[in-house]
Amino acid sequence: MEISVLDYIVFAVFVLGVALFGCSFWFKSRKNAASFTAASGSLPSWVVGMSIFATFVSSISFLGLPGDAYKGNWNPFVFSLSIPVATWLAAKIFIPLYRSINSVSAYNYLEMRFGYWARCYVAVCYLLTQMARIGSILLLLALPINTMFGWDIQTIIIVTGIITLVYTLMGGIAAVVWTDAIQGIILIVGAIACAIILTFSMPEGPGQLFEIASADHKFSLGSLSLSLSEPTFWVVLIYGLFVNLQNYGIDQNYVQRYMTTKTTAEAVKSTLFGGLLYIPVSLIFVYIGTALYSYYTACPELLPAGTPADQVFPYFIVHGLPAGVTGLVVASLFSAGMSTVATSINSSATIVLTDFVKHFKPEVSEKQNMAVLYSSTLIVGVIGIVVGLLMMHIDGVLDAWWKLASIFSGGMLGLFLLGLVCRKAERPRAVLAVVLGLIVIAWMSLSPLINEGSPFYCFRCNMHTYLTIVVGTLVIFCTGFIATAISERKRIKNN
Repeated sequence: MEISVLDYIVFAVFVLGVALFGCSFWFKSRKNAASFTAASGSLPSWVVGMSIFATFVSSISFLGLPGDAYKGNWNPFVFSLSIPVATWLAAKIFIPLYRSINSVSAYNYLEMRFGYWARCYVAVCYLLTQMARIGSILLLLALPINTMFGWDIQTIIIVTGIITLVYTLMGGIAAVVWTDAIQGIILIVGAIACAIILTFSMPEGPGQLFEIASADHKFSLGSLSLSLSEPTFWVVLIYGLFVNLQNYGIDQNYVQRYMTTKTTAEAVKSTLFGGLLYIPVSLIFVYIGTALYSYYTACPELLPAGTPADQVFPYFIVHGLPAGVTGLVVASLFSAGMSTVATSINSSATIVLTDFVKHFKPEVSEKQNMAVLYSSTLIVGVIGIVVGLLMMHIDGVLDAWWKLASIFSGGMLGLFLLGLVCRKAERPRAVLAVVLGLIVIAWMSLSPLINEGSPFYCFRCNMHTYLTIVVGTLVIFCTGFIATAISERKRIKNN
């Protein structure tokens, strides 16, 4: 089966429609920096909530969750179970904090607690990770599109990047949030359509799907073992808690959205809505993976032998869906990637203005603010496209860049929690904590590269990579807390 004309039409209408809709916010976003970065706090809570959801779901989730469930079980879904805790903490602590500071930057608070070095450190780490993230998403979006449509990968990366960059540049955060909302709705509709079609495509009816899956333990949430070297239920749950706490607590992509609503109550409502919505949608994605397993187990002749697990869902989209629905699902996949890229570009430009330009030149006119935002948006977008193109040819170098950026960004949550919980922690103790934390994170991240025959093999960390952010965060927090307690005890004793 080939892609029909109707599928091309559905896909083209969606992409062009989203781009034109985003560009329509040009007249509102160009007023001032507050309009471009926070929509002057005027966006409806449901739209912001859908944007938070769409930001969370990338093309990696769209294809990765079904692929993981197809080759394994529902263990990846355990990650979603930690979201209620993270969103509750965001609603109770983080959102009121950011709204009271009234800063669109997530990292202004760190400067207030520890000085500009802390703000600069996390801002640089954030920019590095976002540029790598944009390139990764563009490439990972291009690969399945290439498989489905046969289009050139370089062309897909460039065209997708330019389309997303144009409406992000013209419409600012309002365009990003509103298009995210539309893309999120299309994504949910596409996922539900796939789940329903798969369920009722079984030769012997829906019951057969569950019989095959149950017999092969495909609904398992993972081992309940206490092992730290495997992705057990507990390891994935703890990992999800820390990652989601970092996302909803200190990630600029999310914090910036907290400032786009009219009131703190609406910001809380949108965060709870967007975060909790991901839980049932991620359940649909892992269900699709399991349904694909049952479907192709019952009909093995429909799937070419040797098809990799992460390519099974794209294959089904092209060969197993009715005309028109294929175009809708491809549009869903595209929407997941575009929303993530648009968010990263806009938030990165905001960080450049608020955390760097305004620090060194506080008295900046609105015209200069907008010039910085426009130029930063353009530069970040272009760099992201270039990174995506480079990832096609020099994976090793960019993998190393991504790993290094992840190592440095791994200390962000621990530093923030130290400043939030330990009110007496000061700069020297914070610096010590971050240095020790980064050493531990680097050790855990790089030690898997040590071969068994190496003399340094005894220093290899055997914990699962999911626990890197957990251990790193705890080391930073505990080091800063203990160092502060010792310092306070000495001070009291001397007095």
